Formats: sequence, structure tokens, C-alpha cells
Amino acid sequence: MSTVIAARTLGPAAYGTLALILTIGRVSERVLRFESWQPLIRFAAQRDVERDPARMSQLMLYGLLLDISTALLAAVLTIAAGYTLATVIHLGASALPLVAIYAVAIAVNVRGMPTAALRINAQFRTLAYVQLFASVLRVVAALVALSLDLDLLAFVTIWTAAQIIDSMLFNYLGFRTLHRLSIPSPLRASWRNLPSEFPGFLGFAFSTNLSSTLRTFTQEADTLLVSAFAGSNAAGFYHIAKRIAKVAQQVGAMIQAVVYPDMARMWANAQHRAFRRITARLQLALAAAGLAILFTTWVLGGFLVNVAFGSEFADAYPLLLAQLVAVILIMHAAPSRSALLAMNRPRFVLGTAVISTALFFMVALYALPRFGAIGANFAHIAFSAFTAIAMDLCWWRGSNVPTTLEAPAAAAAS
Repeated sequence: MSTVIAARTLGPAAYGTLALILTIGRVSERVLRFESWQPLIRFAAQRDVERDPARMSQLMLYGLLLDISTALLAAVLTIAAGYTLATVIHLGASALPLVAIYAVAIAVNVRGMPTAALRINAQFRTLAYVQLFASVLRVVAALVALSLDLDLLAFVTIWTAAQIIDSMLFNYLGFRTLHRLSIPSPLRASWRNLPSEFPGFLGFAFSTNLSSTLRTFTQEADTLLVSAFAGSNAAGFYHIAKRIAKVAQQVGAMIQAVVYPDMARMWANAQHRAFRRITARLQLALAAAGLAILFTTWVLGGFLVNVAFGSEFADAYPLLLAQLVAVILIMHAAPSRSALLAMNRPRFVLGTAVISTALFFMVALYALPRFGAIGANFAHIAFSAFTAIAMDLCWWRGSNVPTTLEAPAAAAAS
């Protein structure tokens, strides 16, 4: 909704600039940010950590230190990237101070540790409420900006303030959850010898970070690529299509977040049959939901884009349809990725991301000059199709353990 309001208020040109500013920040953040909640949840599932509040506190401190350091580095990178890429992506000099403003939100966006705490305690509803609160706050502020006919500076400030408040609330809830679990505050834990206390943690974190970075080049930096080839207006249309399609993708991300801790426990306890069953059912459910969304968009999408954004944004509709095809494939692959991480196969996830990213850029660099912005959508489809096929083959073969071994293995694990 905030995207609709911003586009309506600013128009294609200024909205395209807003999209570029937000994209520079998000790319910088995700290139450097460790998704520390993934290794935190995996290591927290180990019995010697799960049953020791002091070690659990140390583990959370490890993740928190990674979060803080990478957030600060990402803020610096945001400013540097804005000034370096401005000419290439057609970002005007007047927009560069706005990039610095948004970098403040990047600097305080510490999320990995509190996310892990909430997910370990199964507070998925709380996670959803926090995200909803930030979205509502942004919508309310955007409506005020619309009523006052404010400019681009106001919308950048709104996005920055909303993200800062969201991060502060997230961290408060994360620390409160640890307190309720009788886990001492990570701020009082010993930071000495953390790598030796949790061997393999950094390696797992680096693998997931590299995988996330490669996904960032395709899922966030693509807007910058579109702007470089087709201009900021086309980047704005493309950004709108991606924001709408992301609503569907978030369904898969939320379900993945809910089931990942259970999948990690199932694999650790050698419950292979249940592990395969839950992964396969989730894949089918997400694929079916994605196809339903694609059909609805095909029937009503053009009309809704015109009503919501105005006829001047009509070019976003074909981009939206193409993007949804890629999103369906990614939704289907989301449980596979969780399964592989639970099986301690981050290197395969990383290798798949490397090949998929290379395929994305080959298709994008061929298609963008010939077809315009929709060429980036074609690249997304190629990326998603390869990812889904590769991960499906790997998790299914890797989890296909003879069922006769499950009961003794589970008994030994207990």
C-alpha cells in the first residue's frame, strides 16, 4: 500500500529515484549482512547448547556481534555505492544526500539475533505483527505525505524512520524473549574465544552469507541493472512489479521461517520420513498457491494496476506477470533450501546460487538490450527454474535414507 501511495504522489520519474535509493541500501545491506538467524537456530538445536542457558547466551552474542558489525559496514557501503554508481544508473546528483539519509536505517538494522530468538520460541505470530506494524506505520506516514503533497525527501525520510522503529522494536522483543526463556542477556555474556566455543559457526554463516549475497545480485541489484539499460522510469515500473510479486513470495518466506526449526530438529533426530513428508507437502502447497495468484493476476492485474497506480504505470503489468512465474518457482524451492540447510548442506546451496546467478546475468545481459525491462524478468525465470530443479534433486536424494535405519538412529539421538 505504501508503494501505491508513493507512486501516486511522486509520479514515474521521482518514484523511480526512490526505488533506486531503496535498492542501493538493500543491496549494500544484503551483500554484507550475515543471515545469522540460520546458523543460530542450527547451533541452538544442539543438545549441549540447548540445555545450557549460559552457552545459549554466548551463541546469541556471537550472532549479535556479526549483526552489528555488518550493519555498520553496510551503511558505509550504501553511501559509497550511491556516489560511485550515480552516473551509471541515472541517479541525479540531488538524490545523493537522500542515499546518505537512508543509510542511517541500514546502520541500525540489526535483525539476525532477535529473529533467531523469536523463531526458537516459536513466536511466529509476533514476527508477523512486527512486520505488519512497520508496514502500517509507513502507510500512515505516506498518507500524510500524500495529503500534504510532499516531495521525494519526505518519502525517503518516512522509509528511513519506519525501518529504524521496526529494528528497535524487533530487538526489544528478541531480548525479552531470551529473558522469558531464562537465557541470560547476550550483552552480559563473555565474548572471548567465541570461534573456539562454537566451531563451524562462522563457516556456516559465511556460506549462507555468500548464498544470500548472490541472491541479492539477482533479487535486488536487478533494479539497478534495469535502470542502467532502460533508465530510472523503467526501473520504477520494474520495482513496482517486483514489490507486488513479493507479496506472494513472502508467503513462501514466512512458511519457510516457521518450519525451518522443526526441520532442523527432525534431521538431527533422524526422523527422515517425517522430514521428507513435510518438505514435499510444503512444496506442493506453495506451488498451488503461486499458480492461483498467477491466474488471478492474469485476469485482474491490468485493471488493478491502472486503478491503484494510474494509467501512466500501465507498463508495470506485463512485468508483473513475468515476475510471478519466477516467484512461483522460488516459492516451490523455498522448502528445499530449508531442507538442505537442515541437512548441513550449505555448500550445495551456495554452489547452486553461484551457477544460478551466472545464468541470471547471462540471460539478463542478452535480454535487457533487446527486450527492455522485461528482459530482467526472463533472467529471473531462468534463475528460479535452475534453482528449483537442482535443490529438489539434491534434498530428495540426500534425505532418501532407508526407513529401517530411522528408529535406531532416533533412539541413539535421544
